[in-house]
Amino acid sequence: MTDDDSTSTERRSFLTCATEVARLLGVEDATEEPSHLRARHLAHAVRKPLLERESMPEEWFGPLMAASVHDPDPSHCRWFVEPAVYAFGRRRVAAALVDYLRSGTDAERAGAVRAWYSAHVPLYPDRSPAYGPDGVRDPALDETDDVHDAWYEASLQVFAEVTDPGMLQRVLYFLPTSRADYPARLHHLLDSTLATARTHPDPHIRRWAGTTDRDTV
Repeated sequence: MTDDDSTSTERRSFLTCATEVARLLGVEDATEEPSHLRARHLAHAVRKPLLERESMPEEWFGPLMAASVHDPDPSHCRWFVEPAVYAFGRRRVAAALVDYLRSGTDAERAGAVRAWYSAHVPLYPDRSPAYGPDGVRDPALDETDDVHDAWYEASLQVFAEVTDPGMLQRVLYFLPTSRADYPARLHHLLDSTLATARTHPDPHIRRWAGTTDRDTV
């Protein structure tokens, strides 16, 4: 598959995902624009209605996460991620992204990394009525310490499995550069990753290894 074919496939996937979210919300796809512009148009159309909902049905979670990881724009994928965080909790959203990183397609893994940043948006009581009645929110919804450890583990495993420099750079981007930030059970994976990264032909990957070595001293 050529790069153009891959991009076209990803755009069709995003349009499918955006169309499904719009269908759930009752938003019609009335535009005749090309597919990638139609997808963005639909994403824009559902953004405000999603944030304005006090709750979401359980069956909306999967489509929201699919749209999040298939959105090719690292800034705009927040339009799907943020409402999901408010309605379903940061913990559940982050755990779903870990699952995509572990077992998704290459495109879904890349999308999970893009969406990971948006999964950590700050939460405000007046931002969405789904925050909770009277501005109160169950802290368990947003507890993610162990999910972060799972993300680190999945990222290190992906680094060991793939060869594409772009994907390797992506998974390293959200990995801490201090050994102390990793649970002890992941130190052997970190050591293996560092050994590969120190001599990798890609300068960005070698730079991450150098920074981690310095921060670990």
